[in-house]
Amino acid sequence: MPRSTRRRPPDGTAGPRSSKTALRRRPPTGLRHALLRWLVLAVAVALWEVTARAHGSVYFPPPGRIARHVHELWFSGPLRHAFLSEAAVADILPSLGRMGAGFGLAAVAGIALGVAVGRSRRAYALCNPVLQFARAVPPPALVPVFVVVLDFGTPMQIASIAFSAVWPVLINTAEGARNTDPLRLDVAAVLRLNPLERLRFLILPSALPRIFAGLRLSLSLSLILMVFSELLPGTANGIGFTLTDAQTRSDLLTVWAALVLLGALGHLLNTGLLAIERRLVGGGRTTA
Repeated sequence: MPRSTRRRPPDGTAGPRSSKTALRRRPPTGLRHALLRWLVLAVAVALWEVTARAHGSVYFPPPGRIARHVHELWFSGPLRHAFLSEAAVADILPSLGRMGAGFGLAAVAGIALGVAVGRSRRAYALCNPVLQFARAVPPPALVPVFVVVLDFGTPMQIASIAFSAVWPVLINTAEGARNTDPLRLDVAAVLRLNPLERLRFLILPSALPRIFAGLRLSLSLSLILMVFSELLPGTANGIGFTLTDAQTRSDLLTVWAALVLLGALGHLLNTGLLAIERRLVGGGRTTA
């Protein structure tokens, strides 16, 4: 008798078994994905704790000791002050204020200029070499220029953050505006939408994924520039100032605490920006 053969489905799929395999290979989502991420973090912290305690070096303290120092230094205040201590008010809030001002200016200027450049083919062709050159300059290298122009102080710090963080937003916004679907623009012309309506209903929604990609890069640059500008002379507060002061006093535990604090702030700010992106763009089109 002829051997029976298993027929493949006509659509070219591999059948039920392959479908189950594909489902098993899908990346975890939702609650399971969050639990896996926290598990990886917990394993990394546990390995750090065991390694640090095994070596017993003052240069490599265990994370448990660093966490206690972070709590005592910045988050041991009263409840009415959101548990922020006096050191937190003197160190964290000024840094966040400088970074927020610089990032806000960069976001507004980058989106406005990016849309203007991206919607004009001639303006994009003329400005693109300048934009690429400005993006390639290392941001910390520009801080001495702002020191000469504005002298030390908060205005110099905000200006250096804004000037360095504006380029990712500007370039990504211009690219997003240029890639607006021409068919939609033709429909807008048929419907006689005015320029403001085209900007609101067509250009900005089309460019939002690229805009948020630029904003996330600018947020990281703003955090870096905030710390770097506070390492310079003339600064009397901020996380960067605390980091430099602890280093000069050989207070290594405070140095590690400042580094952990910066990492936590960067993660929280990026998570908040991702939440806004998912709300505006949608879960399927985020740049995460």
